[in-house]
Amino acid sequence: MHRLSKSKLISGWQCPKRLWIEKYDSEPVEYSAATLAMFAVGHQVGAIAQDQFPEGILVGHDFELSKALHQTEDLLAQPGPITIFEATFQHEGVLIRADVLVRDAQGAVRVIEVKSSASVKEYHQNDCAIQLWVLEGSGLKVDCIELAHIDTSFMYAGDGNYAGLLHYADVTELARSKQGFVPQLVSGLREVLDGPEPEIPMGEQCTKPFECPFIERCALAEQGAGAEMPVAWLGGGRSAVARYEAEGYRDIRDIPEDYFTKEKLEWMRRVTVTGEPELKPAAAAELSRLDWPRYYFDFETVGPAVPVFADTSPYGAYAFQWSCHVEHNDGRMEHRAFLADGTEKPTRACAEAMIAGVGIAGPVFVYSSFERSVINRFIRDFPDLTAALTAIRERLFDLLPLTQRNYYHPDMKGSWSIKAVLPTVAPDLSYGALDIVTVGTEAGIAWLEMLAESTAAERKAELRAALLEYCKLDTLAMVRLAWFLEGKNTDV
Repeated sequence: MHRLSKSKLISGWQCPKRLWIEKYDSEPVEYSAATLAMFAVGHQVGAIAQDQFPEGILVGHDFELSKALHQTEDLLAQPGPITIFEATFQHEGVLIRADVLVRDAQGAVRVIEVKSSASVKEYHQNDCAIQLWVLEGSGLKVDCIELAHIDTSFMYAGDGNYAGLLHYADVTELARSKQGFVPQLVSGLREVLDGPEPEIPMGEQCTKPFECPFIERCALAEQGAGAEMPVAWLGGGRSAVARYEAEGYRDIRDIPEDYFTKEKLEWMRRVTVTGEPELKPAAAAELSRLDWPRYYFDFETVGPAVPVFADTSPYGAYAFQWSCHVEHNDGRMEHRAFLADGTEKPTRACAEAMIAGVGIAGPVFVYSSFERSVINRFIRDFPDLTAALTAIRERLFDLLPLTQRNYYHPDMKGSWSIKAVLPTVAPDLSYGALDIVTVGTEAGIAWLEMLAESTAAERKAELRAALLEYCKLDTLAMVRLAWFLEGKNTDV
């Protein structure tokens, strides 16, 4: 009989193939930076939940679960009220650890599962249902099971007190309504583990409710088994892929010339089949009409689940950094940057530095509508800066739609993200050469680590340098893209 933990059951519920690989793959699981950050936030929120129960007793033995089971049994054998963190139980080969278990003087048991999300999700319900099944199967009578999640209306006072951060949702009835589902899930997944690796096509389950750590493995296997130039590169998601495949097209080269009525799809098909990138002259014509100097601008933002600064709420995103390359008509190039030191909420300083950094005239190039949304938040938060911020907003020029209309390269594989476009227009620049911060989600993670009191001074300096380097590359990438669209081929 395969022993299963609650987390393994949730993995198998998301995708049986994921569970099978976790069980039998000899390679260690490699999680993305975003997933690792999610784990870290979960631990942080769990610690805050424990702080709300100062009388709680922690069951340790993370790697010796038999000892954790015995310690839990011994604690519950004591008479009277008791609060236990990580209480450990096993029923029919399924093991769970309850985040918080509270037994009152009358013997009523309350179980709390702690999550860092802002609401109760379907997988949370399954999580609690599994806990209830194991707990009651172990002989414990559970009166109430709750899901503690982030309350986004919480406003942090900046005093280190996080009482009120969590909302406790009673999911007892939901968990009880799924008690028939749990043994079916357990038996079904054990059958999966008794057999060969399941053949499950990629789909929504690859990223929901979590990004699967094996997504690249499955993508490579699916591509190798299917087509050298898969129709997925044409976009449209799984529904579009299913439609193409139903008509017998797995490789873009199999699609006939007269298949598409949409000009963009036919363009992508043609470029992919010929292998020849296409740049339309309309891009250069549009850029040539713009004034000087030209500013290439990019923000980095963060929205921590656990607020860091006074008067901020959970997941309330705010800007903490920007980079700006300034190009003058005579060819001179400057780089300007802002990175908050974290001594206070950075948004005001970030906005004021931006106003000073982008001057009063000339286009401000961005890549997507994200920067516009950040400026709109600045306008909302700082009415006295409205005139200056509105003037900047009116100068924004988005390079993304310009690029989407006028440039496509086979190596972009259906994506116009800056990281997909850059290698095709400026192969000498590479995000792959970066180390600590390589994507936007890592920037926020790095900045929060830089602020932490426990972070060593040497590490803080390393993180600061990495943040500045990453954001600088974002705006340099836009410079090189604009030059390419204009027909230039000059290095900075």
